[in-house]
Amino acid sequence: MWDAFKNFMFDILTFFHGYLGDWGLAILAITVLLRLILSPLTHASTRSTYQMQKIQPKLKVIQERYADDKQRLTEEMQKLYAEAKFNPLTGCLPMFLQMPIFIALFQVLNELTDRIGHSSIVFLNIVPDLVKRPSDMFAEGLIPFIPYLILLLVFSIATFAPMVLMTLSQKDNPQRNQTLMISGFMTIFMLWIGWGSPAGVLLYWGMSSLIGVAQQQISLAFMKARDKQAELTAAEEPAVIEVIRKEKKKRPTKKR
Repeated sequence: MWDAFKNFMFDILTFFHGYLGDWGLAILAITVLLRLILSPLTHASTRSTYQMQKIQPKLKVIQERYADDKQRLTEEMQKLYAEAKFNPLTGCLPMFLQMPIFIALFQVLNELTDRIGHSSIVFLNIVPDLVKRPSDMFAEGLIPFIPYLILLLVFSIATFAPMVLMTLSQKDNPQRNQTLMISGFMTIFMLWIGWGSPAGVLLYWGMSSLIGVAQQQISLAFMKARDKQAELTAAEEPAVIEVIRKEKKKRPTKKR
């Protein structure tokens, strides 16, 4: 099953290489195609996180009010999440769905020279070999290492850029500093992973993350504009006062 999926990834890679004539461009084409397929999920993830940002003040009130009643706290938080249509799992789906492709591409690139019989896989004469790792090129000197260093930095920083940008926009979020700290540690962890990963994998994941950042910012701009328009519309509408008249009691009739 897994070998079939790897062969499928190799077939797609060779298909794009046949049209574009460059292995790096073929990887970028796969990246763009996958991001287009995942764009509805990416938008849903951004919307879910944005909704969570909006309900932070209400969430804080609930946490303070029911701090001593864990069961009631859980119930009220679930109600609030349901009203805001917030689903924590939605934010993780785009990354989870990309992980099999990441692993398959990692293994395909490791086997690529054997599969095609070439000694090196060049990307636009910028990256000498997409199969080589930054750890391999570091020993060959600074100049050959620079393209790999750039890919490594983009790979590690861009991975958590959406989370950082979203957190920075949440001025009243009490967990803001904690989230930024976790993102910093995870970026260092990604540097360690990328150090031993083929440059082609770094190219794929780094470009995918950059496209994800662009998609997130576009979705946020649309949602903020929609909310602003809704506020303006609500402010322009005249207030409707509902008058409830008391029902008159019937006077008792006198008996003759």
